[in-house]
This record gives sequence, structure tokens and C-alpha cells, in this order.
Amino acid sequence: MKIRIKFAKQGAMKFVGHLDIMRYFQKVMRRADVNIAYSEGFSPHQKMSFAAPLGVGLTSRGEYFDIEVYSTDNSKEMLKRLNDAMVDGMEVISYRLLPEDSKNAMSIVAAADYLVCFREGKEPCSEWKEKFEQFMSQEKIEILKATKKSEVLVNIRPLILSFDVRVDAIFLKLATGSENNIKPELVIDAFCDYLSVQRKPFDIMSERLEIYGKSENGENIPLEDFGKDIL
Repeated sequence: MKIRIKFAKQGAMKFVGHLDIMRYFQKVMRRADVNIAYSEGFSPHQKMSFAAPLGVGLTSRGEYFDIEVYSTDNSKEMLKRLNDAMVDGMEVISYRLLPEDSKNAMSIVAAADYLVCFREGKEPCSEWKEKFEQFMSQEKIEILKATKKSEVLVNIRPLILSFDVRVDAIFLKLATGSENNIKPELVIDAFCDYLSVQRKPFDIMSERLEIYGKSENGENIPLEDFGKDIL
């Protein structure tokens, strides 16, 4: 059976990199006594696939990974067992059964929601909200992207699917996945370049809110909605 797990990553856990998060969940599967399937061969490993790596320093309310299991209890019981094995800053939010023919999360990722805010006193200017609206009204937003041989200008405007300037933060829905991918830091860097201001590494705080997959009819829907709770 294919299972999709949604989890949150908060607090000090934001400084733990993706590879260590993978190892962490491998241990959680054993501690929670999940009847997870293993690959065959000389070096068996748990059948586990993560949707989209999260950058170090970002928190998240919507991370995903898929596993395969031989058997399972209902979603409510599995949530309890998994969360009992969690450390502070990590929480499993949903545990859902996927259809047999479903693709893994990594292959269908299409977009992600982010909330970005400037640390107090680190705003690029006093009118940054109005300026960001002006910045986003441009038909093109070009950045220099490094390639193996040189740097090329890339228009990232089509990759910013939607945005909303809120009271103290910027909401961004960005293209995410193997074909098109953009990080919120790149958008803010482009905004600061627009203002002729240099952003320092710790001027902003970013949180990923949700990851979306492309459905058969072309809509972006949350990855957890591809499955259903086990009753």
C-alpha cells in the first residue's frame, strides 16, 4: 500500500538539512513500528520518497513524503504512533492512503506556497509594500542565473503564479518541481535589486505553507488531497 505523510518542520529543526531529515524519518518508522516495505538486494532500504527538499533555515507547515507499507492501522492511530516518536519541532499532520496507480509525490510537484517576512528593522525601505506591488506589475522580472559555462538572464515572472502583500509579510505561490523551480529568496533578491538595495542573508524569514501537485485535469491541488484517510 502507498501512504502519503504530511508533516510540519518548526523551531530549531529548520537548521537540519534534507539528508538528515531523511535519516531522521527512517528512524521514526522503526520507533513507531511502521510496517514499511524495503527494497531488495544486498543493501535493503526503506521505500521512502520525499516531495521537494526544503532549504536550510526555512520552516514549513506542509512537507510531504511517500512510503510503501505491507500493512497499516487507521490514520488516527498511525498519527499518534508517529507523533509519539517525534522530537520538538516536528509533527505529522496527515497519514493518507494513495490509490494503487498514483505517482510518487516528487514526480507530480508543481507549485508551493510561501510566506516571507522581513526581520524587524531589515525592511528594504519604508514603502516596501507599495514598491513590491509595483515590482510585480512588471511584465518581465529578469535575474542572472549561473550555468556551467556562464551566466544567462532568466525571466522569473511566469514562475511567480500568484502573490499577496499582507500586513507584515508577502505571500507567494511559486512554480516548484523538476521542470520549473524558483525559491522565495530569489524573488526577494530580485525585488531588492529593483530597489537598488543589497539584501543580507538573515534579513528575511521564510516559511513553506503547502506543496501542490498537478492533477489529471491540470489543476494544482495539495499533495495530501491525492489520498484519503484510513478509517
